[in-house]
Amino acid sequence: MSYEIFLKKGEEKRIAAGHPWVYANEVARIEGKDKNGSLATVKSFDGRYLGKGYINHASKILVRIFIRGNEEDGKALYLERIHAANSYRTSLGLRDAYRAVFAEADDLPALIVDKYGDYLSVQFLSLGVDQRKKLIVEALVEEFSPKGIYERSDVAVRKKEGLGETAGVLYGEVPDEIVFTENSLKMAVDVKNGQKTGYFLDQRENRLAVRRYASGEVLDCFCNSGGFSMNCALSAEHVTSLDASARALESVKRNAELNGFHNIETVCGDAFDLLRAYHAEGRKFDLVILDPPAFCKSAAEVKDALKGYLDINLLGLKLVKKGGFLVSSSCSHYVTLPLFQKMLTEAAVRSKRRVQIAELRAQAPDHPALLADDETMYLKFFVLHVD
Repeated sequence: MSYEIFLKKGEEKRIAAGHPWVYANEVARIEGKDKNGSLATVKSFDGRYLGKGYINHASKILVRIFIRGNEEDGKALYLERIHAANSYRTSLGLRDAYRAVFAEADDLPALIVDKYGDYLSVQFLSLGVDQRKKLIVEALVEEFSPKGIYERSDVAVRKKEGLGETAGVLYGEVPDEIVFTENSLKMAVDVKNGQKTGYFLDQRENRLAVRRYASGEVLDCFCNSGGFSMNCALSAEHVTSLDASARALESVKRNAELNGFHNIETVCGDAFDLLRAYHAEGRKFDLVILDPPAFCKSAAEVKDALKGYLDINLLGLKLVKKGGFLVSSSCSHYVTLPLFQKMLTEAAVRSKRRVQIAELRAQAPDHPALLADDETMYLKFFVLHVD
């Protein structure tokens, strides 16, 4: 008999509204018995059907619901869901590089699929999807006919599922460098060694939006492979691309070469230290971009993360010329929009600068957010005009 999960009284409201996660501490009792990672039925305290999802007793997220009706778990369901997700992206005009499957937002919890030209980079982040890897790869091959599929499940979050980190080719062949087009620019990605699946596709529209603010001297902090730097180089006189990773800066140089840019300078070092040094030297920039990695991975780290965000944004504001712009972004869903904006306000007060919000943006539409799932709305992106 398969598992039946009965929730505590009142715990079904969030699930009924569309949130896919059932936490272990929300469960009143479990009936039946099956293998870990198998399909479990979730019901309210009084027995009303809520949905089905894969169970994992090793995780705080006991069940990740992805079936709300009477659909059958199997290849046909994955084909249908993957096709629907991809059709949504192509309807937006996306063709070359985009997030084809965004986990819970596409009713495929814990599955990430990024498309780079003729290749796919994938992550299996839960026990349930990891056990069905072969089936999912077959469905991806049918939908995309890729030349190769590379797995980037070398992420710490898998440990919470009782899984180890793993990476490697799952299908076909995958080159060390894939060149694709984004915002009319050529970009090279290393899906084998780059961060996450190789590149941060969620900032695509934001990189395009920043072009209008790029002039004179630009400082791109935490630049990674240089997505913002390339877009700014189209109109800025000079771009300083700063990152702590020498490998990332080699990618910046490669991307500058692909696009024929000669106005990009790379600097390797800690952003906090270098911004302090620039301030001491009296350097100023027309545009400062702050796009750091997530400063917190849990709710317990929010307080310390906000201190880090305050520090780096205060430094950034001090380096902006009068009438210039500061771009500030956070990809941690634990640091909510109200918290992030409050931090920016404090930074502005401490810097004694008059600051206006020119734009407030989120992640690209190929990373859709569920209204019922706060975790899927994670990216905050401010363009601030600084007097």
